[in-house]
Amino acid sequence: MRELAGKTAFVTGGASGIGLALGRALAEIGMNVMLADIESTALTSAVRDLSKEGLANVRSVGCDVSDPVSVEEAAEATYKAFGAVHVVCNNAGVAVGSGIDDISVETWRWVLDVNLMGVLHGIRTFLPHIRAHGQGGHIVNTASMAGFNSGLGFSPYSASKFAVVNMSEGLAMQLAPLNIGVTVLCPGFVRTRIWDSGRNRQGRYGPLDGYATKLVSTLAKLNDSGIDPLGVARRVVTAIRENELYIFTHAGPEWRSELEVRFNTILRAMDKAAASEKLV
Repeated sequence: MRELAGKTAFVTGGASGIGLALGRALAEIGMNVMLADIESTALTSAVRDLSKEGLANVRSVGCDVSDPVSVEEAAEATYKAFGAVHVVCNNAGVAVGSGIDDISVETWRWVLDVNLMGVLHGIRTFLPHIRAHGQGGHIVNTASMAGFNSGLGFSPYSASKFAVVNMSEGLAMQLAPLNIGVTVLCPGFVRTRIWDSGRNRQGRYGPLDGYATKLVSTLAKLNDSGIDPLGVARRVVTAIRENELYIFTHAGPEWRSELEVRFNTILRAMDKAAASEKLV
């Protein structure tokens, strides 16, 4: 979608971090923006601050992306406020570790419910609407560099992001003939509060386990040294206009080498399969 001014975007995880930056970047180019988030106080403050900056085309709605009914209600509020929705940014996410000791089913369920099922709920809710209005559209799914490498080890975060990458690739193939684009955002370290996402953990998942808490503390330091989320958001705007499937925010040798090791290992396994008499 090259012409975005006057159209409407829905952004989850919009109270802070990349989500808030996306809201700002999209509003700056003239889009109507609905910011959705589970953190109501931060959400209200975000919209108030944007309004003070002259971005009066931004509104907010409470939304728990792990709950499909909540996403549907947020969608209805958006239609009521702005009419047709054209861009959907399934951005809300949480991050904790797991490891191989004392594996927490509750933590895995929480991360997958938000990071994976939250994306699915956004697609399931808005895709029929975008197809019906026939004006074209674009879906942005936030994954991570962790969706391409396994540096975090046995991790619900990496597992969820691998799934979001695959989901986006398949979705892009099927939506291309319908004039609906798909972008999967795969950032490295960005200055956000994602490693403090336990602050919004719903009570039904119980408290964070010790390993997750330790990993959060370590990775928070790396995140603090990351890049500005607004730069990431403006890169997303370009990707929407150019209909780019992948966005990588980091391309240094340390990031590239991890991908090369993984891809080369996969290709060697394919070569072994091709040379195996048992598989011929």
